[in-house]
Amino acid sequence: MEDHNWQARWIWDGDEFACENEIVLFRRSFEVPDTIALNGGYKLAFDVSADSRYRLFLNGKSVSIGPCKGDVHTHYYETVDATKLLRPGKNVLAAKVVHYRFDALNAPGRSGPGAVWRSDRGVFLLQGSLNDGNGREIERLDSDERWRVFRDRSTAFLPERMTLYVGGPESTRGELVPQGWQETDYDDGGWASARIVSETHDGMWGALTPWQLAPRPIPPMREDERSFLRIARASDGIDLKATSSGLSGFVVPAGQRCWLELDAGEYAVGYLRLSLSGGHDAEIGILCSESYEYPPQDGAPRNKGVRDEWREGKALYGPRDEYRVAGFGSEEKPETYEPFWHRAFRFVRFEVAAGEEDVVVREFSYRDTGYPLELRGSFACSDSSFGPLWDISLNTLRRCMHETYEDTPFYEQLQYMMDARLQCLFTYYTSGDDRLARKAIFDFHSSILPSGMLQSSYPTMQPQAIVGFALLWISMVYEHYMHFGDRELAARYRPTIDAVLDWFGRRIGEDGLVGQAPSAYWSFVDWVDQWKDTAGAPPASRVGPLTVYTMMYADALDKAAHLNNDTGREGIASEYRRRAESARQAVRIRCYSSERELYRDGSYVDQYSQHTQIWAVLSGVETGPAATELLERMLAEPELPKASWAYGFFLFRALTSSGLYDRSFGLWDSWRELAALHLTAWAEDPVSQRSDCHAWSAAPLYEFPAGVLGVTPMEPGYARIRIAPCPGPLTWAEGTVPTVRGDVRVSWSVREGRFELSVTAPDGVPVVVNLPDGTTIEREEARRWELTCEYRG
Repeated sequence: MEDHNWQARWIWDGDEFACENEIVLFRRSFEVPDTIALNGGYKLAFDVSADSRYRLFLNGKSVSIGPCKGDVHTHYYETVDATKLLRPGKNVLAAKVVHYRFDALNAPGRSGPGAVWRSDRGVFLLQGSLNDGNGREIERLDSDERWRVFRDRSTAFLPERMTLYVGGPESTRGELVPQGWQETDYDDGGWASARIVSETHDGMWGALTPWQLAPRPIPPMREDERSFLRIARASDGIDLKATSSGLSGFVVPAGQRCWLELDAGEYAVGYLRLSLSGGHDAEIGILCSESYEYPPQDGAPRNKGVRDEWREGKALYGPRDEYRVAGFGSEEKPETYEPFWHRAFRFVRFEVAAGEEDVVVREFSYRDTGYPLELRGSFACSDSSFGPLWDISLNTLRRCMHETYEDTPFYEQLQYMMDARLQCLFTYYTSGDDRLARKAIFDFHSSILPSGMLQSSYPTMQPQAIVGFALLWISMVYEHYMHFGDRELAARYRPTIDAVLDWFGRRIGEDGLVGQAPSAYWSFVDWVDQWKDTAGAPPASRVGPLTVYTMMYADALDKAAHLNNDTGREGIASEYRRRAESARQAVRIRCYSSERELYRDGSYVDQYSQHTQIWAVLSGVETGPAATELLERMLAEPELPKASWAYGFFLFRALTSSGLYDRSFGLWDSWRELAALHLTAWAEDPVSQRSDCHAWSAAPLYEFPAGVLGVTPMEPGYARIRIAPCPGPLTWAEGTVPTVRGDVRVSWSVREGRFELSVTAPDGVPVVVNLPDGTTIEREEARRWELTCEYRG
């Protein structure tokens, strides 16, 4: 908790503890005297938070949504300046707060989003004041008994069936909604006075509340107005050409039913909004779906085919919100409905069953939402198929970035460590923004268990441990250091790095390998067909240690040694290097098959995969020509379990380090095949075909700038930049790579056996260029130059 002078109190509508999800509304009216405006203006700023989520309005306009996702030890608040929405006379602050059921297991269908931390009671907090133009306080607006409160019983939260951790859809009765409650002219005379349920802290004895407050570390999520692109299908009798995709003025006659299926044009995440007039007792259904598909079968891969193509037998599947129309809306002041939580969709099925009155749909649209990613990076090349791969990857990343990185916005909305590691890198190369990455690093640091293991998904209400993921967190810290050079951040996390490595070190057996994982932990490595029955874990995990975990341990030790050496702990760095080499030597002795000339998935089994060979190279078990030969043998064995789209990142890194990056160009066919199915975001994995938006598959965002253009940090914080282009079969490529030192612009072409390179680098930053013919050139000061060499491809 920060040292902040909190005067506001946590308020609610009573002292009862809820057993189910609940909605409570708050209002606070205040006056802005005309004389303030005449004497220099006025200002309204405040800090606001809640348990579990809120949306705050000033004079009917949304000004903040939150709080930012935290955990039991870090409860965030937003700081808001709402001055521009003030007006002379009566003003009103109004908040809708949803408190989700406290359920440690986050049982689907019984509680809200699994990544939203909550205590066993709901609360709301606002601290701020109305000031005049000279900074003098006119009126304090802190949350206390002066706030009015109303328990909203209009909405029931339905069971979550198809998804897992995003919370169930809503069923809302319009006649129970206090329409216009956010506006200044609403009469809240029937509302009760709020109850103070807790101080922010006790002020003396150090007793901690469930809400340890900290300022929001990332910017607010963007909300951009969007309309649907087209109507894909509709029930009989509806003229698609005459019906706008926003459904403006669409009429459903009394007693009739109809449906329309709307296409957003690409995978989207947004807040759906419906405006109606008339239609008392009409029933509205809003079903969100990723694609058209054939009926899902238990235990079988999803059968989707071309995502935006309807054929006989295909339909839209997903959660369905329900709304019963009150009927008092008019054209001038329509009745509105908006589900509280954002929804993920490519398609939305809109269903209407009119009652005894006509229903007029004034508008059905959405506000597109997500992290405000500002694109600085770019890429283009001679192969026209690369353009869609880059664009789809960008859309995928954006849809999986909110208040945390997410695995999939449709099914889980959880921040997993392997996903987040890749998403951080993708963000660095597209925007140079590290704010969400810094929060992700802190989140996983905060997840540490007493044993030293980190939780694999965090923040979340249900703890989970995937053994190897904790080691990938160390890579996250190391890669942030290499891209931004922040020694303070690297030093901050040394104790957690030590704890993780100690957990693995304690499990080293007499054979020198990391021992078999605890049965309660998940030994996941990758989603591949051959490992379906073991949930993505190599079958070797059932009988003994996994070779890949010892290799990952050695790699993490090397990265930790680098971080410790650069932050003043040379002795610890030396110890970690020694432990890394000991682990590598144990793998060479215990896990190598001289007969197959490959590394076994486990020291006790005759099982092999691409994954173990990849990590043999990444961990330094094999280096130089031996690493190159190992990967050549691996690629020559088509029956080995193959790296998935997500694990392609590790395969590409191994190819890079062994001088085989040219082989990566043939691997993009897997992404091209997905694009041919009209995906607008990348699918999760080739096994289950579940999610159509999973950012760990967005490998082009790293490979094109770091591999094809060849821009990487040679020293921490890009203090020295490496540019090592890999043309492969391409004839030209160009792009911009954002760095903490400034943008790097690279353009190269291959003409008549000559490779021509043009580079623009930040002033004063040394650049080392590795040309395709093996020549290395270093430039210390020149900002822009051109180089050439022979190149035959």
